[in-house]
Amino acid sequence: MNYTNILLEKAEHIAQVTINRPDQLNALNKATIFELSTCLTDLDNDPEIRAVILTGSGGKAFVAGADIKEFASFGTEDGKKLAAEGQLLLFDRIESMTTPVIAAVNGFALGGGLELAMACHIRIASTNAKMGLPEVSLGVIPGYGGTQRLAQLVGKGKAMEMITTAGMMTAEEAEKWGLVNHVVEGEELISLAQKIASRISRNSPNAIGAAIKAVNAGFEYDKDGYAKEIEEFGNCFGTPEFVEGTTAFLEKRKASF
Repeated sequence: MNYTNILLEKAEHIAQVTINRPDQLNALNKATIFELSTCLTDLDNDPEIRAVILTGSGGKAFVAGADIKEFASFGTEDGKKLAAEGQLLLFDRIESMTTPVIAAVNGFALGGGLELAMACHIRIASTNAKMGLPEVSLGVIPGYGGTQRLAQLVGKGKAMEMITTAGMMTAEEAEKWGLVNHVVEGEELISLAQKIASRISRNSPNAIGAAIKAVNAGFEYDKDGYAKEIEEFGNCFGTPEFVEGTTAFLEKRKASF
């Protein structure tokens, strides 16, 4: 598929997806959300891809927010549909991918941009990154999972403060609060993402997918995370990758997955 709003590169089991709307600070419009959903779904189904890096083009923004002009005239039902479709199509889709997605946050990640980063499994940020959910300053609230994922990551109190003040966090503050895993200089951002992705790619893809399902289950109101862990743990025993991994360990060699 030819993409208009994103760039896709693949090398050594790693895919890099770059949101490419620098003149709009990579704002998320419907077309970009659709392209990201399509691209990431294809990558999740590609057995050659073991990890995905998601970033924004240019040095100013990861994603500066949603494209407000697309929904400024919406009414109540339109707004509900916008949030429901966006969550289903992209944000929940990323979170449930069994291929790990690393957000490389370069610059502003605001509103839908921060929600996009939070849907990813791992987040790293450049020192110039600024993160926040400013929706209440526009008379609305985060609608792509932000009220839920921010509280999961930084705690209820801090999430309430960030959302109600519409304030921004620096990269250093985000690392302190657990919103991002690492902070590095801008020129080191993609190389660190690639390093983490490379480490992921050497492990069992099946086991990684099972681990993601088990961890996610602990944050879903209608699931028992411990029961899901038991289920996925047992399922791993029935895979060729388990046989290879344990055999390699006993033979004192590196496993080949």
